[in-house]
Amino acid sequence: MDTETLVRTRRALHAVAELVLAGPQYRDSGTIRLRACAGGFATTAEPRLRVIGAELVAPGQALSLEWTTCTALGAALGLAVGAPAGLYGDGPVVAADDAVETDPSAARRLARCFALGDAALRGLFAGADPVIWPEHFDIGVTVDGVNYGVSPGDAFQAEPYAYVGPPTPRRGEFWNAPFGAARPIRELGGVIGTMAFLEQGCGLAATA
Repeated sequence: MDTETLVRTRRALHAVAELVLAGPQYRDSGTIRLRACAGGFATTAEPRLRVIGAELVAPGQALSLEWTTCTALGAALGLAVGAPAGLYGDGPVVAADDAVETDPSAARRLARCFALGDAALRGLFAGADPVIWPEHFDIGVTVDGVNYGVSPGDAFQAEPYAYVGPPTPRRGEFWNAPFGAARPIRELGGVIGTMAFLEQGCGLAATA
């Protein structure tokens, strides 16, 4: 898959996650936390919404994300779309009226990224409840002050990657990113390889 298609789809899904899922959920239920689900990601409270591949699924409705806007999605669902106000300064920087263009194959790839991250984090950290944060659109947990997770890609790296982010900078070959350490998912060989990378980071973060 070409990088342009993957990035365009990620940007679209990030916009939907922030403006259509997290924002309305925050206003209705007081939380911005999203979660991985089979085939994509979902809210954790009201309104109950899921993104499955290239579709937004609500009770009794399934809306295409291949070509639309967040404003149109909100109108179809009776939701006032928009980011959660006053909580963070980053985000996808996509307006509600901007085009959302989602490639189904790219959407499925990004869904697998979230599923892999969820499984790896739960497998490594007993009792973990991984969260997809709408600000950066990654799935992660924080353990003893260290952030662990999987990103579907961002300005740092276009393709999906796993990361370890300690609270203070570390030195050494393992720490190859400004925020700590990162490895492309394609190099890690699935859940077991991702767990091994995160576990290595956990050990190094504790001893540095």
